Amino acid sequence: MCDKLQVAVIVENHPYDVVNFQRMLGSFTDCDCYVQPFDLFAQDEDNKGKYDTVLYYSMNWDCPPQDSPIYKYMENELGNTGQGIILLHHALLSFQKWDIYTEVSGVRLRGADGLFRYTQNQIVKEHILDTGHPITVNIPDFTITDETYIMGEPDEPGNLILITTDNPDSIKNIAWTREYKKSRVFCYASGHDNRAYADNNFRRILHNAILWTAAKL
Repeated sequence: MCDKLQVAVIVENHPYDVVNFQRMLGSFTDCDCYVQPFDLFAQDEDNKGKYDTVLYYSMNWDCPPQDSPIYKYMENELGNTGQGIILLHHALLSFQKWDIYTEVSGVRLRGADGLFRYTQNQIVKEHILDTGHPITVNIPDFTITDETYIMGEPDEPGNLILITTDNPDSIKNIAWTREYKKSRVFCYASGHDNRAYADNNFRRILHNAILWTAAKL
């Protein structure tokens, strides 16, 4: 692989604007982003360990079978390689009752037990709470139109909140970092469609997150 940052982008089980999502990824000129299903990524013994960061944009509801490649990857490799981890938008809802994913995401109630609601076409005022973090430094407060979630707040120990919103149809804390084993983790509830993808501040945050989780910031 070349000098550019290598990013695996995991997509599965949720529709999205493929063309505009890819255009956003293509704007990160210092990154090579390889979009692929989770199952194929987990089976790719030649390449899966070579990525600097893995960006999850998938939504896997149930815990996978214990003999599946995804289960084995999550149990044995995730976090142990030191690769960066990004959970973007609906990826926060994956594996709702699996403790491993709670530890990765820093959110315990991710749609399980009835605590979930999504609302589309919301005006989301994003307030940069931590203006000194490498992901959010020099980014002003901004407003986008996006899909919001009501779910558990990210209140597991170890979370550092970066961005908040006062939208009543959203969780308050919408972006945070944490660590999982040897890996840096960034979680961001925004990012439903091109109204987010095309926003310059959203792109800057996601690009900075790739660099930070890869330990390049």
